[in-house]
Order: sequence, then structure tokens, then C-alpha cells
Amino acid sequence: MVQGRSTSGLRQHGRKIALLAWPILLGQLAVIANGVIDTAMTARFSSTDLAALAVGSSIYISIFVGLNGVLHALSPVIGQLFGAKRFTEIGWEVKQGSWLAAFLTIIGSFILLFPQPLLALANTSPEIQEKVTLYLHTLMLALPASLGFRIYASLNTAISRPKMVMAIQIGALALKIPLNSLFIFGGLGLPAFGGPGCAIATAITAWLSFLLSLALMRSLSSYRTFALFGSGFVKPSWQAQRALLKLGIPIGLSYLIEVTAYTFMALFIARLGDTAVAGHQITANFGTVLYMLPLSIASATAVLVAQAIGAHQMKAARQIGYAGISLAAVLSVASGLVIWHAREWIVRAYTPDPEVIRVALPLFLFIAFYQLFDAIQVTTAFVLRAYKVAIIPTLMYALALWGIGLGGGYILGLNPFQLSMPGFLQGPAGFWIANSTSLALVGLGLVQYLRTVQNKAEAKAAMKD
Repeated sequence: MVQGRSTSGLRQHGRKIALLAWPILLGQLAVIANGVIDTAMTARFSSTDLAALAVGSSIYISIFVGLNGVLHALSPVIGQLFGAKRFTEIGWEVKQGSWLAAFLTIIGSFILLFPQPLLALANTSPEIQEKVTLYLHTLMLALPASLGFRIYASLNTAISRPKMVMAIQIGALALKIPLNSLFIFGGLGLPAFGGPGCAIATAITAWLSFLLSLALMRSLSSYRTFALFGSGFVKPSWQAQRALLKLGIPIGLSYLIEVTAYTFMALFIARLGDTAVAGHQITANFGTVLYMLPLSIASATAVLVAQAIGAHQMKAARQIGYAGISLAAVLSVASGLVIWHAREWIVRAYTPDPEVIRVALPLFLFIAFYQLFDAIQVTTAFVLRAYKVAIIPTLMYALALWGIGLGGGYILGLNPFQLSMPGFLQGPAGFWIANSTSLALVGLGLVQYLRTVQNKAEAKAAMKD
């Protein structure tokens, strides 16, 4: 009977997670589709521009995701306040998050304005470096709007209302397609910018999305409960900023570590030539699309766990966490099998270049293989953040993804020590083998640590009761 009730509870929580996850998934797919469209359209402009896009997007994503991750500290904070029904405090936290976004914009803009140290790692041709620099300078204009919209998305997701975010993201995607065509290939009197044209389109859609989100928060009655507007000017509070940074910096670092495990792969693989990095770019781009499924489940799970913690329902929080991890794992295995059988069709949909296809096809084995471990690690990490725990997971990410994944990939892929090893372990495949191994290790480590955190949280709650 106990086992039956446990299984029934997992299914019930799984359904709640799925209902919250599907609009998050569609919104995230719309965001990632921007990158897919950029890659596919630029690939048809020139292989040089595709290589520049691979390097430029790797740098920008590393910066944006790291800063974006710091703002993700708002989600568990707002989620717990919402679960505790402390609604007016949510508006104050959102305003503090806005100050934090402004500070982060200054940091990110400086890096995008002077990207030369990062470009030196790629060791690419002067032509590619020039295109990458223009790409990054243009995206500097999009950064404040992108971070501003992240606050709106964090608020809506934390209060279980992600559908409006989804609608804006889908609308931005629909606008991105014609804007990409205009700025990449030229038209209406404008020259063809190639790869950097993607950045111009991104900046336009980012600002439109942000301005629309501001208008909605100000005009819709459903937001008035949170005192977002009309409650007076709020100065940045060091206590609030410190609390957000204490949680947000480890989250941002974990995002940065996870993303740079892939983006630095592109920078290193660029040393092997334009064809190698183009094949890797296609594989990494599609892998990112697949990642959106467990990421959406992770986000939905974390929201429900945070709300349960805020309502002092600690046993429910544990059940919701494990339900989300199980759901993400099962669906990711199924998607991995489908992708492996459809790999040739997928690669050819990206590019007609036979050399790029030759490089990309074998790499899809790793996409199919690491889906399970990727799903487990991201969902578990999000559940830990709902408990406001992020430092230890970040250290695990650094050791596994940078030390084993990127470091091991560098040794296998580039073979700087001239080791005697089979050919299939070298080149881009070497990086993907090491990365897959690191994901498996970090996933197992996070699950074990989650049990410790849950036990401590439940014991602390029991003492208060």
C-alpha cells in the first residue's frame, strides 16, 4: 500500500510538472530556434561566416548565460514567497533584481566591447575575427533588453504563469526569420552583413520583447497583487543584493561552466579548421535543442518544489523533485533513440556541404548517448536551487565539466602530447567523449547530494514545528 501511494504521488506530481513544463518548453524551443535559424541561414551564405558565427555565438552565449544565470536567483526567491502567500514582497524582489540586471549589463557590455582575449583562444583568421568582433559589438546593444526580459520570465515562471512568456518568445521567433533574411543576405537597400546580420536581428527582437513585457506588467490587473508599479522608487538594498548574489553567482557560474564546456570546445576545435568547427557547430546546436526538453522539466520542477518549500510542505517538495528527475530521464532516453535513427536527415537539413556532413554525422552518437545523464544533472541541479543550494553543485560542475570534460577533451581531441591513441578518440569526437563522461559523473554526484540537502531541510522544518 505504501509503495502504491508513493507511485501514485509521483504520477500526480509528474502530471503537474508536465502541465507547467509544456509552455516553458515551447518558449525555450522558440529561443533556441533563433540559434538554429542563425546557423542554417548563415550556412547558406558562406562557410566562413558559419565559422565566425560558431566562434561569436560561443563567446556571447558564455557571457549571456553566465549573467542570465545570476538573475535566475530570483526564481526560487519568488517561488518561495509565492508559496508562502507573501505577495507584496515579490514586487520588491523584482525591483532589486532589476538593479542587479543593470549592474550585470555593465560587466557584460565591457567584455563584449573588448573580446580580443577570448578571440585569441580560437586562433582564427583575421577575416573571421573581424566578423566575430562586429557580431559581438552588435549583441552588446541587445544585452540590457535580454537581461530585462529574463526578470519578467523569472517572475512569470515562479508564479506558475509561463504562457505569456511563451507567447512573446514565439512572436519574437516569427519576427526573427524575415529580419535574419534581410540582414544576412541584404535587401531593401541594405548590404549583406552575413553572420553579423544575425546579431542585428537579435538586438531588434530583444528590445521589442522587453518593451512588451514592461507594458504587460504595467497594464494587466493580474500583476497588481505584487506591487510592481505604483509602490514608489526603491533603492538598491545591499542586503537584498547580497542575498541574490549569494545564490545567483554560483548559479551563474554553474551555467557558465556548463556552457563553456561546449563553447570552449568550439574555440579549440576551430584550430582544426573551418570544416571541423562547422560540423561541431551543427551537432552542438541540435544538442542544445534537445536539451530544452529536460531543461523545461527542470524549470517546472524547481518552481513547484520552491512553492512547496514556501508553504512548509517538505515531504511534497521531496516527491515533486524525484518526480521531475524521473520524468526528464525517461523522456530524454526516448528522444535520444529517435535522434540517433534520424541523424542523417537532421544533418542534411542543416547543410548541403558533404565535408561538413561527414564531420557532423559521427558526433550524433554522443548526442544520443548523453541525453540520460544530461537530463538527470540539470533537473537535480534545479531542484537544489529551489532549496537555495548552489555552491556545492557549482564546484561539482567545475571539477567534472571543466576538469574531465574540457581538459580531457583537449588531451584527446587535439592530442598535444602526441599520445598513441585510436583515430576515433581524436578530433571533435575526443571532445564529445570526454564531455559525455563528465556529464555522467556530475549527474550521479548531484543526485547523492540532493538526498543530503532534503534530509537536512526536512529535519530543520521538523524542529520548527
